[in-house]
Amino acid sequence: MKLDLREIIEVPGGTVPFEAELARERVSFPSVLEYTEGPIAEGEVRNAAGALSVRGELYASMLCVCDRCGKVFPSEKTMELDVPVVSADETEDPEAFTLEGDSLDLDDLLETVFILDMETKFLCREDCRGVCPECGRDLNEGPCGCKKKPDPRLAVLEQLLDIDDESK
Repeated sequence: MKLDLREIIEVPGGTVPFEAELARERVSFPSVLEYTEGPIAEGEVRNAAGALSVRGELYASMLCVCDRCGKVFPSEKTMELDVPVVSADETEDPEAFTLEGDSLDLDDLLETVFILDMETKFLCREDCRGVCPECGRDLNEGPCGCKKKPDPRLAVLEQLLDIDDESK
């Protein structure tokens, strides 16, 4: 969505409101099964003393798969937006959000901000214990009956402990 900003570029204090829904296929993640609502952004582009910024809120409701235990869980993400926008001739920074003439590609800006703010691991809860690598039991439901395998780097030391036990 291109947002025409020509009416506020030279008007300090001017604002242009926006409401946009991001294309779900452009903000897909392996652990997000589906978006139940959004991602939706609402806000305004404001000219504060000649400096343009995008301010508002971005919201999404999702069904995710836990990266540790594999359970499906609902998740909501709400983030505040406060992103500076500059004219293309004012900066050489390739990472800055720039105007294309008098307009702003709002979809590109919102998608980039959403992706950069997304979690790197999706967990059903902060203290998720995952699954047992041997039997596959969900360790959040309790311990499994598997015997813990010794660290192969310490196997020689374990043999010394076995010799000590036999001599007693």
